[in-house]
Amino acid sequence: MTRAIPSTEPALYAPVTLGEIKELAKVGRPTVSNWRRRFAPAALVAAKDGRKPFPSPVGGSESKPLFDALAIADWLDLRPVPETEPDEQGKVPTYGDRFRRGLKLRGLVALKHRLGSAETLVAQALAVIAMEAEGRDLVPECLPEDLQTDCDAADPGVRRAVSSLVHEIGSPGKAADALLGIDEDVELAKRLESDLVMDTVPKEIVSLVASLIGPNEGGPDERSTISLCAGLGELLLGMDGGPYGKLGGHGELVAVEPDPLRRKLLQYRLLSYSMYGGGTDVCAQPSDLDTLRTWEQGENDEPWGFPNADIVLASPPYASGERERDERGPLWWAQEAVRRLNPGGHAYAVVPAWTLTRTRGAVPAPTVDARDSLLTQGSVEAIVQLPRRIHPFRTGAEFALLILRPPTYDPADLQTLLIDADRIAQRTGGRKWIGQVTQLALSEGVADPRDARSIPLRSIRPGGEQLLDRRSVLPSHRLAAPEAGVDHFEETVTARRATAAAMPQLRDWLGAMDIDKRRTPIRHRKLDEHLTAGQLKSLTGHRIKDSDIVDAGLPVIGREEMLGELPLGQRRITPEALSTYSAARITERGDVVVLAEHGVRCQVDPAGGCVLLSPVQGLRIAAYRDHLVAVAKGDPVRPDALWMRPHSLAQLLQSPRNQLRGSGSLVRRVSVRDMDLPQLPAEEIAELEAILTETERLRADVRRQLEALDHLAERISAGVADGDLALRRR
Repeated sequence: MTRAIPSTEPALYAPVTLGEIKELAKVGRPTVSNWRRRFAPAALVAAKDGRKPFPSPVGGSESKPLFDALAIADWLDLRPVPETEPDEQGKVPTYGDRFRRGLKLRGLVALKHRLGSAETLVAQALAVIAMEAEGRDLVPECLPEDLQTDCDAADPGVRRAVSSLVHEIGSPGKAADALLGIDEDVELAKRLESDLVMDTVPKEIVSLVASLIGPNEGGPDERSTISLCAGLGELLLGMDGGPYGKLGGHGELVAVEPDPLRRKLLQYRLLSYSMYGGGTDVCAQPSDLDTLRTWEQGENDEPWGFPNADIVLASPPYASGERERDERGPLWWAQEAVRRLNPGGHAYAVVPAWTLTRTRGAVPAPTVDARDSLLTQGSVEAIVQLPRRIHPFRTGAEFALLILRPPTYDPADLQTLLIDADRIAQRTGGRKWIGQVTQLALSEGVADPRDARSIPLRSIRPGGEQLLDRRSVLPSHRLAAPEAGVDHFEETVTARRATAAAMPQLRDWLGAMDIDKRRTPIRHRKLDEHLTAGQLKSLTGHRIKDSDIVDAGLPVIGREEMLGELPLGQRRITPEALSTYSAARITERGDVVVLAEHGVRCQVDPAGGCVLLSPVQGLRIAAYRDHLVAVAKGDPVRPDALWMRPHSLAQLLQSPRNQLRGSGSLVRRVSVRDMDLPQLPAEEIAELEAILTETERLRADVRRQLEALDHLAERISAGVADGDLALRRR
């Protein structure tokens, strides 16, 4: 059983000023002044208000009064923080909770400056906690290597601060978590400015993995666990029962952490939870697992290790693109997790999302090789794309959770479940997505095909969908489905009827549209296939200096033009300035201009001669130029001469099935290569093009009419306002 650190009652906190109350309670200075004025004893008596008055000053001056810190904390306990949810015990957070946490920080932050670094402070503080919680009961040979040294070197101020922290929080383990920024409130770690919190696994991911694992209290009949790249033990101690002592002492847990500092701090943290030395060890490399269990061996016993387990956890701390070309990149740890699994076991690996999107190029790609190997051997049971901005410190990075199983070397009929937890989280809000994702991963719920769907590793029919096709396997790039609950035929008939009512002059044209339900399914192909086959050509946007953008020359099309913030043609670039950009290309008539940020926006360039500004890009139908030449010459043109046409391409790319493929924490971008197109007969594409071309012409006419009416209204009102026009009814 974990012992509390023996200590006397912490000394009273020093008095606080109004400014310190503002800072510690995380409110504005006007809020504190308003509290003091509204809840002054005289004001409450005058209003016959029985609420508790704001504490009176205990010192200081009239311009800078001092207040008893604990009296302020008690008064703030009566004021709940607005728009916060109750905790697991049903208690609503108060400003008093914030204020008390802030009080704890002041002494520790001051100690950090005295000791020189946050890491030194954390190491000494954890050593004191670990030694007092469990370390004194262990023989020296069983202690972590540096524990006694760090504990003896601890500053007296560190010992007092640790005693106060444990007394305030209630247990050594939770006090260790507060120092490391692993508990629900990471404010202490933020104030210490420790780099350790940068790579901790977010609480939401820990909760998701714990839900997927289910109850695992340890013991000889329970599942054993190896935690690779364990960090500070977030996933390991986050398993059901972990932080509450049920996992300790049963001898079925092993952690691997290559970084020396994190390995040492993990050992100290395990001791604070009474989980070290009784069967839970921490080693430096996975190879150490094979000869690890020395503490349970007799003098004449053969060495034996812990090479495999029923549950393997891994969370490599890599940011976007980090170690992409190294053999030991993030997916190497996923492969190692699979190698360490017992038959029937499961591994859970948190990896950066970029490991799932990279494609093979001319340079070596260990990440792609590792991903293809995991898929080919049938080890990837599910891929969960985690919600955007889930990491509090790496807000620009995206992450995914791989649910892995032992290799199956005949994966012909195997499928991998793709789950877009980001889409679920955006719809449900809060942390409700964790339960829904758990149900989907455990096959306990019915999924919207846009949220989750199983995709075969290899297609069971020619041209069918499969994961092993050298493209991104990120769920948002793969999950596309017809709009749920939409009868497209009924919706289209209704839209045609509404158009006829609004524009009676178009009834003949609308009535001539031959629209019917499709009786046979059609297949879709990714744009990547069309680009690879040369049917489409990609036009990349360029980064052009602002100084080269003028009001004369070739029109440029950038984000502002695509969003309608600037009219096309207002920004231009001269041919002389353009010549300095050797890779710049000019659009041609019929090119489709695409902006794939926060959705997909497309427009057809009707004349060509424009320059695209990044992030705008273009698509060119390779056969369209010859088609235009034939039309210009008057040569007969067969309806099936083109497999795709500009307006059809633009509208199909903007369909809802492509709009939802975005990824990215800060800017949601859709990969053009992962968009898909229906494979339609050329005659049907020609008919669609005719309809879309005519609707575009009609929209242009309506826009001109609206612009004319707007201009008329503007001129009349301006003339009347200036006193130059007189109006009368004829």
